[in-house]
Amino acid sequence: MNKKDIANIRKQFKLNNQYLNIKEIFNVYVKKESNEIYHHICQPFELLEQEAQELFLDNFKKTLAGQLDTKLFELKFQHGVENSTRDLLYDGLQIEDTEDWIEQMLQIVERMYAHKVYEFDTVVTFIRAEYRKPTRKRDPESEVGGSDEVYFSPLILCTLNKIDQPKKTLVFDYIERTFKSNTELDPVINLTAPLTGFLFPAFTDNAADVNHILYASGKANEPSYTFIADVLNCEDIMTAEDDKIGFEMILKNVIGEKVESEVISNVYEEIDRFVQEKEEEEESEPPMINYQDVERILKVSGVENVDTEKVEHAFKSVIDDERHEFKAINLVPKSIKINTKVADLKLSPKELKYVKYIMYQGKRCLLLEIDEDVVVEGLTLETKNPGDQGDGSTGSF
Repeated sequence: MNKKDIANIRKQFKLNNQYLNIKEIFNVYVKKESNEIYHHICQPFELLEQEAQELFLDNFKKTLAGQLDTKLFELKFQHGVENSTRDLLYDGLQIEDTEDWIEQMLQIVERMYAHKVYEFDTVVTFIRAEYRKPTRKRDPESEVGGSDEVYFSPLILCTLNKIDQPKKTLVFDYIERTFKSNTELDPVINLTAPLTGFLFPAFTDNAADVNHILYASGKANEPSYTFIADVLNCEDIMTAEDDKIGFEMILKNVIGEKVESEVISNVYEEIDRFVQEKEEEEESEPPMINYQDVERILKVSGVENVDTEKVEHAFKSVIDDERHEFKAINLVPKSIKINTKVADLKLSPKELKYVKYIMYQGKRCLLLEIDEDVVVEGLTLETKNPGDQGDGSTGSF
């Protein structure tokens, strides 16, 4: 799934939406520490009060919020797993009997708590719905009735949420006109910050892919590898942060410890150009970068003494697989920060070429190339040449 596929589904979580028909909602209350299922209930979603529907819909949207490979991860199911979660979910899409569907989902709940103990009560929520995506608009001039042509696909969404215990508070009773303690101490489901969740199946260009699942991590770059392997029975993944760190280590192996700022800027600019070219080709798969691409990128970026053997060796030493491919979009940082004791700079990768690290009069300096006047507190700074010292001394770069 790409961000467009995810956005198309997220925006459907709203009341009375003809393109997403949520049939049933199944809630499972699990006690802390013991992992005992205290209660579960399944009911038609439309029978919930409207306010409750809105709270859950907002929770589902939050579950599917975030950047790919940072909080959301498309996972591939492992092969050869007996009674796998994929089988349970796939059967769950086909089952019509509610009781049978509940039994399938309870098996998944058991797996969710077999390897994880929470210090607070939790609620697992499942919905099964029908996702309808228009594929072609109806010709308004046609005399034939009907609506747009739509693509139908069943889906299951799961979200795990924390139970917050309410605190004792002092309230004012308007009727009795007195202050008294709040006696309503029912546990509260925290629907604003899902702990984890998943969507099955994954979708690519509106087509359902039952061999993949979209997993949602509660925190950025902190997926639960135990949940991925033991609950969802999926293959290992690398986060965007993992990709970025691995790529940086490979660059350091090939280039060395020290490099000019312009070279770094050129590398990121070349990767960005590579991504844009692939997007213009409208490929459904995310653009990937292998060792051959890295070799080409470094050469055109001005790095000397680069060859295939050197790059392959770097891949092997860092990733332990010279055939590994990085997702190109994960490699270019949104911004680069240069922190010093004097000042902090924040600039885009493309702007890094305008920053030089130099020695001036025996001191380390950052030289920032700009094309406009510098105004400080309403005053324009005076321009000086390197030789203008004011004390008769001269300097040069």
